[in-house]
Amino acid sequence: MTARSTRPVRLGPHAVAALVLISAAGLVGFGWPLLAGADSGLAHAQDAPWLFAVLLVLLVGVVLATIADSGLDAKAVAMLGVLAAVGAALRPLGAGTAGLEPMFFLMVLSGRVLGPGFGFVLGSVTMFASALLTGGVGPWMPFQMLSMGWFTLGAGLLPGPDRLRGRGELLMLSGYGFAAAFAYGTVMNLYGWTIVPGLGSGISFVPGDPLNENLVRFLAYCTATSIGWDLGRAVLTVALTVTIGPTLLRALRRATRRAAFDARADFEALPD
Repeated sequence: MTARSTRPVRLGPHAVAALVLISAAGLVGFGWPLLAGADSGLAHAQDAPWLFAVLLVLLVGVVLATIADSGLDAKAVAMLGVLAAVGAALRPLGAGTAGLEPMFFLMVLSGRVLGPGFGFVLGSVTMFASALLTGGVGPWMPFQMLSMGWFTLGAGLLPGPDRLRGRGELLMLSGYGFAAAFAYGTVMNLYGWTIVPGLGSGISFVPGDPLNENLVRFLAYCTATSIGWDLGRAVLTVALTVTIGPTLLRALRRATRRAAFDARADFEALPD
């Protein structure tokens, strides 16, 4: 009997469908204020509980879908819990200090080694656990869970997971971490920007205005309020990826091989 180990979470058709559904729900949750009329009564605090309920149901759907696709078992669930706990513990270490959030580099490396399906669930669960740990539960939490899920999923979709190693892989992961750290901040800005009135005529969200005009204001808002914060997050992610990344990548890959998630056994008949 020979065994062949693959990624803990293999993206099959059921998992892809679940991720598409949850991402579509997330895009609607983030973007609907941009298309709403001036008298729509914008209030993310009102839609957040509904989004959170939908998110939890669809997250369970992602897990069940990966089980149906033979990519997730008890060992993978255990690793998910361990990595989520570590990520949740890392987040408070830099919270409130120029955007320095060390959990992001862990999400990049975990998504890279363990795949996009595992990555999305890991990112969302880690953000949920960290919110409980830090008392950061509020209407923003489901939006943070979605954003971190997308962040980690993207790392799992990077090319060459089975072939690219060494400096080339670190360079790619560092570049992704840098760009995705800004993308995370930008997506979360979209949530906050639509609920904070009176920021100034040049950067305030104006319900009912044409989409292109609001997008120009949004870019000005990001530049004026968060570019420094996002830069700190991006630089720290790159620094930790370059310095600690090689060791952590080896550890994660070693754990994956030993667990032999999704391993298939081939039986050969013994000769007479």
